[in-house]
Amino acid sequence: MKIKNFTKGIISSSSGSFFWGFLGTIYFQYISFIGVFEVVAHRSFWTCIILLITTTFFKKWNLLKKILLNKKKLFLLFVTSLLIFGNWTVWIYAVSANKIIDASFGYFIFPILSVFFGFLFLNEKLNNKRIISIVLVITSTLYMFINFSNLPWVGISVALLWSIYNLLRKKINVETDIGLLLESLFILPLIIIIFYLIINSNQNEFSLNNISLMPLIFLAGPMTVIPLFLYVKGVELAGLGPSGMVFFITPTAQFLLGFFYYQEPFSTEKFISFIFIWFAVFIYLRDLYENN
Repeated sequence: MKIKNFTKGIISSSSGSFFWGFLGTIYFQYISFIGVFEVVAHRSFWTCIILLITTTFFKKWNLLKKILLNKKKLFLLFVTSLLIFGNWTVWIYAVSANKIIDASFGYFIFPILSVFFGFLFLNEKLNNKRIISIVLVITSTLYMFINFSNLPWVGISVALLWSIYNLLRKKINVETDIGLLLESLFILPLIIIIFYLIINSNQNEFSLNNISLMPLIFLAGPMTVIPLFLYVKGVELAGLGPSGMVFFITPTAQFLLGFFYYQEPFSTEKFISFIFIWFAVFIYLRDLYENN
């Protein structure tokens, strides 16, 4: 039974990672003509609506009520709502600006950066392999800083925002979907302001006169929630370590799409920096494998 559940977990977390990295990238690139902030606004709004439905369906309102009574958790969720909004904005900008490879760099280093933050702020232990991985990530970042006229801030921003987000979510310790629902509710006023500004300046692609876009824009919600549920279910069944290994399907798919399908430029300097990162990922995965 344990082996069967483990297999199901790996399949589930792999599906979620592939969904994020491959299908999510293609979808958000396809609708990039809409505009970054309008896409982010719709993604946030429809994610909120779907999570309200799933919270009702799975009868989780009591869990949400408990969090509402905890002021510290509410404040931290407010902070994480700003972080995830920032992450989504940078990611969608990257996809629309043909910087998918740069974004994949951020998701390659995010797990290792999270380990480093865990050591700094949560007193989590580091072994030799993890120290080497962290050093390689720092080396790669320094190499880019020295050799690139334009530092790939997209990848670095994605990694920092997502790592800090996950660090705070560890401290909050709430169910992923309930936490994301509250985060979506926190940023809802900001979304309303964005919608108002876009519509008021006639820069909106979607309107009641162009409802044919509705199904396409609505998918921004499922494209966020479906991989989330798949990955979280995988973690429940297979464990955090094995699911952490298959997470790298996400940046790998993004990198391959950016390089082969969207044919983004990939300089020798960038290739060298990625070699450092791939070595770091290999050592990190080896450590996860040996400890799970």
